Amino acid sequence: MEDLVIRDADVVDGSGDPSYRADVVIDGGRIVSIVKEAAAAGCQRPRATRELDAEGLVLSPGFIDMHAHSDLALLRDPDHSAKAAQGVTLEVLGQDGLSYAPVDDRTLAQVRRAITGWNGYGDDVDFDWRSVGEYLDRLDRGIAVNAAYLVPQGTVRALVVGWDDREATPGELDRMRALVAEGLEQGAVGLSSGLTYTPGMYAKDAELTELCRVVAGYGGYYCPHHRSYGAGALDAYAEMVDLTREAGCPLHLAHATMNFGVNKGRAPELLALLDRALDAGADITLDTYPYTPGCTTLAALLPSWASEGGPEEILARLADPVTAGRIRHDLEVTGSDGCHGVPVEWETIEVSGVADPALAGFVGRTVHASARLRGETPWATAHRLLVADRLGTTILQHVGHEENVRAIMRHRAHTGGSDGILQGARPHPRAYGTFPRYLGHYVRELGVLTLEECVAHLTSRPAARLRLPDRGLVREGYRADLVLFDPETVAPGATFAEPRALPAGIPHVLIDGRFVIEDGRRTDVLAGRAVRRTPV
Repeated sequence: MEDLVIRDADVVDGSGDPSYRADVVIDGGRIVSIVKEAAAAGCQRPRATRELDAEGLVLSPGFIDMHAHSDLALLRDPDHSAKAAQGVTLEVLGQDGLSYAPVDDRTLAQVRRAITGWNGYGDDVDFDWRSVGEYLDRLDRGIAVNAAYLVPQGTVRALVVGWDDREATPGELDRMRALVAEGLEQGAVGLSSGLTYTPGMYAKDAELTELCRVVAGYGGYYCPHHRSYGAGALDAYAEMVDLTREAGCPLHLAHATMNFGVNKGRAPELLALLDRALDAGADITLDTYPYTPGCTTLAALLPSWASEGGPEEILARLADPVTAGRIRHDLEVTGSDGCHGVPVEWETIEVSGVADPALAGFVGRTVHASARLRGETPWATAHRLLVADRLGTTILQHVGHEENVRAIMRHRAHTGGSDGILQGARPHPRAYGTFPRYLGHYVRELGVLTLEECVAHLTSRPAARLRLPDRGLVREGYRADLVLFDPETVAPGATFAEPRALPAGIPHVLIDGRFVIEDGRRTDVLAGRAVRRTPV
């Protein structure tokens, strides 16, 4: 007898085709049989050691989070209900050009400091790896959900060139090519960049193109957080399209939004740009989260010249009154490149988390509101936080537009990604709510997508981008990474006031045929493993 039969499920199989009613049989971590209702009439129904009555529930492939920041959370938190409870069965890590492999001791210490606001400093993690392969091996010891990894271009540049704003020498470029190739050989699925974050932002297009040629040779893809989501956003998107066309490399646009006042209502222009490229034969996908605010660190808003040299140099510049005055001018008047070329509006910058508990009183308020309470300028408050929290402050940036969010999620190249930062007392609710919000708010309540369309966006499309031959569809022979949800009640629990509340209407989640969520509760199963690049 097989392990499990899921009885009388409404199967939305990830293809985008209409749903059907079926019994789905699982054995050895794979789907071994799908018996549709019509085929079962008058026949003996499949039997298994265990039966699950799925009456009233949709059975779909597990959701793939194409943009996750769980690089340390998966190691420190075996529960990881933030993602497991949403029905996420695979996350893509190494995002925005900064993560923890490949590194040496020096670079690891610098990266840990630079992205404390994303992942914490990691005092509770044993950093017993240095290469990409060693990190993936660490994941293979057992994690809550599966994980794939992108080689982070900024980390590679920090390792080879350092944190200075200069072009790489020919020898340094060769070394970076070799590191990217090594990471892909060890199982990474592609390359990421954070082109508004140091040191990745110091790379010119020619350098990025050469790294993308390496990625293309291994069948991977390039995932840039490009140079602007504000002023010049369309030019920044076009830059990535042109760069990857030159390199012959597939492109996946990270959190493909059109933010800030300058881009209100301009999503159709972005989509037209992408459609022209797709119609000309380009291989392009993108991901978005279904919310309007963004999330990053307060330090990320600083101009690139102030960030040169790494975290300690930033703090030294902030300590100098003259240099700090220049930083303020760039932020408030010129429009810092770290703030996407748009002068910062402090009333849109909400503190979501701090590294130093003594600063907890700032959390949940905008910088502008805290400044009023303290009787000081917003810059004085921001400066205080940057220095006292040693760049560890996380923020929400309320600069998005709902019409842009809806337009982009309808696009033929769209996939889902949470961009979920799990740090801070009040993180962005997208970390806990992205996937049920798609299904509940945008499918059931608004009808922006049909259920079948939405499930395809969250399953088969990302699986195709990742070149996974046996995930993303409910098919015989495919891995039993599955989610069962109630289409009438599925909804995020997370809100901006209660961002860690778990979703409703997702009673069961399976990875490798094992229940990680059962009857709405997290089990102790650690079925997740590293998902390595499929060889070309």
